[in-house]
Amino acid sequence: MRASEVMTRDVVTVRPDAMIREAAQMMDDLNVGALPVCDGRRLVGIITDRDIVVRSTADGMRPDATPVRAVMSEDVCWCFESDPIEKTVEDMSRRQIRRMPVVDQGQRLVGMIALGDLATNRTQGAGDALRRISEPSEPDRTGRPSRQGEGDVPWPAYGSGDRPRTRF
Repeated sequence: MRASEVMTRDVVTVRPDAMIREAAQMMDDLNVGALPVCDGRRLVGIITDRDIVVRSTADGMRPDATPVRAVMSEDVCWCFESDPIEKTVEDMSRRQIRRMPVVDQGQRLVGMIALGDLATNRTQGAGDALRRISEPSEPDRTGRPSRQGEGDVPWPAYGSGDRPRTRF
């Protein structure tokens, strides 16, 4: 089985210059937790509901004044539509990601694979993938700051939308 046989097609995307409020409204309307961020059809990132809460709301960024590019993840793990689904499941498990964009040979977005797609299609390894993606399955109670603004790299002024480009 190939990624193209499991993926959801006709994925709605958001532009990197769209405001966070627009992305959140799109997620609400579509009942999804993530949107691929595309410049045209070129995948440039992904934004999740968690990105909006943890990277913007928790730091007081204004949703009407902060572009998606300020809080999206740029280092996106993706797969080709022709990849064997077993490879995709393994990559999702290893990287602990719940959603993976699917691109064609020209690296243009053609779909998304989510854990729900794997379960719905009874993909072999879906249960193991869920367990591995969910580790650790308890809250982080170490007391270490997890927000970027509480560590070495300062966050921008309230609502500026420009954050340092370090990876989590």
